[in-house]
Amino acid sequence: MHIEYWHKLKLNKYLGGPFADRTGGLITFETENMDEAAKIIMNDPFVLQNLIESKYIKEWAVE
Repeated sequence: MHIEYWHKLKLNKYLGGPFADRTGGLITFETENMDEAAKIIMNDPFVLQNLIESKYIKEWAVE
């Protein structure tokens, strides 16, 4: 359900997956603002089920 959630959003510049050593993962995507990004993350099924130990929302300046 976590993977399906992200695929259904069809976000611009979405890229995500687990780290090679399976100690976590990384998801990048584009939104209009940080509030929108936070809402998307907070509605992730893994977040709602407390399956994600830590999460960081950072703006990335890609050139």
